[in-house]
Amino acid sequence: MPAITLTINNDLISARQGQTLLEVAREHGIEIPTLCHLDGLEAMGGCRLCLVELQGAPRPVPSCVTKAAEGMVVTTHSDKLVEYRKMLVELLLAERTHTCSICVQNNNCELQTLAAKLGIDHVRFDYLHQQLPMDASRERFALDHNRCVLCLRCVRVCDAVEGAHTWDVRGRGSTSRIVADLDRPWGTSTSCTDCGKCVQLCPTGALFKKGATVGEMKKERSFLNRILERRRLAAQGGTP
Repeated sequence: MPAITLTINNDLISARQGQTLLEVAREHGIEIPTLCHLDGLEAMGGCRLCLVELQGAPRPVPSCVTKAAEGMVVTTHSDKLVEYRKMLVELLLAERTHTCSICVQNNNCELQTLAAKLGIDHVRFDYLHQQLPMDASRERFALDHNRCVLCLRCVRVCDAVEGAHTWDVRGRGSTSRIVADLDRPWGTSTSCTDCGKCVQLCPTGALFKKGATVGEMKKERSFLNRILERRRLAAQGGTP
């Protein structure tokens, strides 16, 4: 693909046409935080943690869905961006119940890791204290709505990779919920294949394998690497 040149954090950087700003930054060792994004899944720009400042743009743009272009001048870290990211993580922590000390994914949680990296030691916003249900009707897996951050990784992997489209979203705003088969108990779902891909991609302890105790849930995502390799071969004209 044709090469382009842009500036990121005052450094001149080469990129390939068609790459997103997030891909270019990470390719050059510049870390931008994300929560909904995962290589191998279609980007959606939902969490807004990957916002960057783009010279000439009226407001920060999500780097995971913004294509790099010739001559762009981008800032990935500034006082304003750090404050945005802190506020977003604090709002996620305040919206639902994230008690790390009793979570199956304690010390393996992406939300917890982000909060630590951003130096968040308290939340400035009022907690909603929602009492949300847990769906443990599936034989091997369970869903705890209290820990869901609505990243929609489960929805995307079930649709685009597994092809089952078991998961979807019901409601709006703070009343949004992940639902199976048009809002029926997960255990009664006829579309779910029990592949566990949604559980492995969940960034928090919202989707977990039954039997895991505090801190034991570690996610295995190597299947996404195989998907990326097939796409790379297909782009090069090889056998996917």
